[in-house]
Amino acid sequence: MTTSRSKVRWAAAAGFSAAVCTALALGGPAPAAAAGQAAHPGQASGKARAVPVRLIAVNDFHGNLEPPTGSGGRIVNEAGQTVDAGGAAYLASHIKALANRNSTVVAAGDLIGATPLISAAYHDEPTVELLGKLGLSVSSVGNHEFDEGYRELLRISNGGCHPTDGCTPAGKWRGARYDYLGANVRFKKAPALPALAPFSIKKINGVKVGFIGLVTKTTPSIVTAEGIKDLTFADEVESANRTSRALRLLGVRAQVVLVHEGDQVTPNQSPDACPVIVGAGSRIASGVSPEVDMVVMGHSHQAYVCKTKDPAGADRYVSQGSSFGRVLTTLDFKVDTQTKDVVRSTVAVDNHVVTRDVPADPEIERFVATWKERVSEVANRQVGTITADLTRTPGPSGESPLGDVIADAQLAATKTGGNAEIALMNPGGIRADLTHAPDGVVTYGEVFTVQPFNNLMQVITLTGAQLDALLEQQYQVNRVLQPSASLTYTVSSSAPAGSKVSGIKVNGTPVTETQQVRVAANNFLVGGGDGFSVFTQGTDVWSGPLDIDALVNHFTANSPVAPPATDRITVVP
Repeated sequence: MTTSRSKVRWAAAAGFSAAVCTALALGGPAPAAAAGQAAHPGQASGKARAVPVRLIAVNDFHGNLEPPTGSGGRIVNEAGQTVDAGGAAYLASHIKALANRNSTVVAAGDLIGATPLISAAYHDEPTVELLGKLGLSVSSVGNHEFDEGYRELLRISNGGCHPTDGCTPAGKWRGARYDYLGANVRFKKAPALPALAPFSIKKINGVKVGFIGLVTKTTPSIVTAEGIKDLTFADEVESANRTSRALRLLGVRAQVVLVHEGDQVTPNQSPDACPVIVGAGSRIASGVSPEVDMVVMGHSHQAYVCKTKDPAGADRYVSQGSSFGRVLTTLDFKVDTQTKDVVRSTVAVDNHVVTRDVPADPEIERFVATWKERVSEVANRQVGTITADLTRTPGPSGESPLGDVIADAQLAATKTGGNAEIALMNPGGIRADLTHAPDGVVTYGEVFTVQPFNNLMQVITLTGAQLDALLEQQYQVNRVLQPSASLTYTVSSSAPAGSKVSGIKVNGTPVTETQQVRVAANNFLVGGGDGFSVFTQGTDVWSGPLDIDALVNHFTANSPVAPPATDRITVVP
């Protein structure tokens, strides 16, 4: 397997040729096929020896160093059985079993961000170090790689201690051993120039394979705006195609796209079927250049192996390996040493469940245990108690008990200083339930699992008309914001979009169109996240504590906390 100390820098800074830079900036045409080369991608010459290559792919690991629990730690295998899966020590054992001298490990983003406390407490340095130990050589960025902003992503890749929190107990951070790629991540002031390396060329079993990294172009709507304020996210297909041309100018014909975007699947399909529901992932998989031989996906946390047609009509594999380290994807193929291209007829792709019925890798077990011990004092600290499970499962109104508790906590944390009157929480930011078993105790580690993003609480002023527009927007983006107890309103299920909400009240008093309302939300929402553009119309922004601190303080002040009635939103026909 190949590994290298990574540097996330624009490729031209390393001295790439003017021709390649021109191809990337202007999208110039690819050169004609050289004499003796195959006229079409993947066509074997019939004269040269074809050598085998294996890629071992992972996606959406999200820092799950320990075996994930609950439904996130189980998966349906090829026999239709639900089995326990995942955990870094088991992942390492499975990679070793699948690896050979012709293989390398690759990834499709969201390796870090939205991570358990064992990793997040140290800004995900433990996860990045682990992935280096597992032999990861290259990965696309995912949207969660930007959770702490572009500058922090550069630090994670290139090294150096955190500018605020300093070095971890392991000492000065040396950076990632793998390359982070983002061909469609560009600077707003120079949109032709990628902000991350667009591709990486790896020599595997004596042949060159070019990897193109992409992240969903929807990233600005699902990460905090401040951290990516200088960046723009271009169309994935356009960016892949211009990067593919650059690779060809460098003589690299074997090309793989690693893209952090994917499709949903139809449940209960045969393991031999391709259950994908056509969506953003399919658009990319079928649209990128015929020069690209296979597409490895992430983002939707689904497991599938499918074939699609490339623009030239040839079959091309597209795959994704679930999430949290529960599945590894192997991509086997041969490269013709004369044409330097993948022989498409030799491509074979398979998903492998990372079961826990194999011996755990002892080195990785010790590694995880070390970090668990380092974080244990923080994780095990009791912050409160609950009388019953607090779940994120929505009721008919879209509210959940845990969502309402979080909104109440955020309101309490922003009244003083921010003068907040109501609070709204995005349901996608609630990452786990709080369970009562065995004793109702709530620890800091459990609260962090619920809210792992360290978002900043902010308060803005909206008029009553803007608040109404914001609440209407919920039913356009299909996400019901979790309201604090101070906000009540009625929703008509049969009314047309834009006219569903009525009877808005703050503390029991009807809201007028011109009334000014102080609204608390995390900075992700205030920046327009999840498609809630009305938030960006707010004025008089005040910034307060972190969202996790608001929730911890709420439990400390109000324990035992009981599940509230989810009746703040009234649904009528």
